Amino acid sequence: MDENGTGRVVLVGAPLGNVGDASVRLREVLASADVVAAEDTRRLTRLARDLGVTVNGRIVSYFEGNEERRTPDLVEALRGGAVVAVVTDGGMPSVSDPGYRLVRAALDAGFPVTAAPGPSAVTTALALSGLPSDRFCFEGFLPRTGSGRRSRLRELAAEPRTLVFFEAPHRITGMLQDLAGTFGEAREAAVCRELTKTYEEIRRGPLGELATWSAEAGPRGEITVVVAGAPAGPAERPADEELRAAVARRETAGESRRDAIQAVADAYGLRKREVYALVHAAQ
Repeated sequence: MDENGTGRVVLVGAPLGNVGDASVRLREVLASADVVAAEDTRRLTRLARDLGVTVNGRIVSYFEGNEERRTPDLVEALRGGAVVAVVTDGGMPSVSDPGYRLVRAALDAGFPVTAAPGPSAVTTALALSGLPSDRFCFEGFLPRTGSGRRSRLRELAAEPRTLVFFEAPHRITGMLQDLAGTFGEAREAAVCRELTKTYEEIRRGPLGELATWSAEAGPRGEITVVVAGAPAGPAERPADEELRAAVARRETAGESRRDAIQAVADAYGLRKREVYALVHAAQ
């Protein structure tokens, strides 16, 4: 219970992989909280063991599948004066992870929310990418379907700020192919895999090269993708053969020819009929 007898929420930043990144405050909060809401209770138990911390409070599972249902119970615990700590598998809660619903519910109910700050995959990948970091925007996970993903990327194609995304390993190749087709193959990017872990890998280069690497290597693990913002003017027009190849790659990935032509035209500031003519002239 809080020393003032008032319930409060503490968002706890957990290590991305290397337990040496755990803060002293993380240890203190895990040991003293009345309730620890964990994205994965098994991972929490393992983390506490590795840190030599005894979790004295009640541990509850709190993940995407039960977050909405369990939030009212946690608010009730706050009403009883409990300190509720929220911890995810890695990084800061509520950033594409459980936590936002409880933060909003706690604030609406008049309870304070604070944080024991810790590692963040977003800012870690951004700093390591070698891309401009003075202005950036975090887009989290793109839509899972190819058509939804491509539609969202078309909305972002002209964004001048550096972009940061999360992606699952089984979708990373399709994502990079769509990024290359929509933003242009020459747009610089970085694929950051398994940050702070034993097999950490930062792969930097143009989107076209990264898409090819991913298709061949099949990267695994937790992945953060950082992409340079759009240049001030339209991207330089590639050679005709490169434009045809870009359309062909999108068709191979499952996009209709019409949509592929439109996406390539958008990426380079060209008229759709110009790209259409190039594609059909080669047949």
